[in-house]
Amino acid sequence: MADVNKERAIRAIVGSCVESYASGFSDRHISEVNDEDGVINMKIHNVFIAALGPEIQYYSALARSLDSSLGNMLEKMAIRIATLNYTVSQHVEGVLYKEQTDYIAEILEKYKRHAITPSIEDYDGITMRRGSVIEKRHESDYYLIDEETGQHYLIELKIGGDLDNKKARSEKEALLEQYCILTNQLGEENVKILFATAYNRYGEGKPWTQGRVLQFFAKDELCISRDFWNLVCKSDDGYDIVIDEYKKNAHLINAALDRIKGVYLP
Repeated sequence: MADVNKERAIRAIVGSCVESYASGFSDRHISEVNDEDGVINMKIHNVFIAALGPEIQYYSALARSLDSSLGNMLEKMAIRIATLNYTVSQHVEGVLYKEQTDYIAEILEKYKRHAITPSIEDYDGITMRRGSVIEKRHESDYYLIDEETGQHYLIELKIGGDLDNKKARSEKEALLEQYCILTNQLGEENVKILFATAYNRYGEGKPWTQGRVLQFFAKDELCISRDFWNLVCKSDDGYDIVIDEYKKNAHLINAALDRIKGVYLP
């Protein structure tokens, strides 16, 4: 796909996703205005927030809903963009070996105890560990196959980068098991594990320092903000294109928020 055509396709997807999101977000909340189990109504009965006044009460409830649903939209948008450049799947299945799962458990325990700092070299040669066969299937956030280069990407996407301490180990374990399943078929040089975010919570271009992530993921496995969008767009300008087009369409979301406010705060 020529660069100009790729950019047009990316912009079309971003515009479409934002427009659909804005419409669906306002329609949903407006339809729930008289529903005590509605998203906003369920959250406005916090008496400690209510004491601060109706506007704070409303904005507090709406902000939580906006943050969650916007993240879901960005995940779907990234998948649609990725399909322009990759074969996209959201599951991995195949042969795994007990010796591999035992080794994974061993290195994860070392990460947990801070006995070692994560490195991609920790699982170098893991395909040589074979023995008892395990058939396994994993759901995956993003499994991208670059048909041109033969490169496979296993991506754990956390929109803002939040990684629960209780889940960090299990999520890296799932990625490593997927890595083994693929490398048992393809060879280690063809598969990469990545921890990705849609934006940099520390500011674009600044170092990623979140301890919960770095406890289980190597710096070479980080795919933060610009790197993530450039990857799914398969373009060095991917991030700039996505952000520019999103800003051009952000007024649709603002208009949706105004419509909702008009109903809840007449």
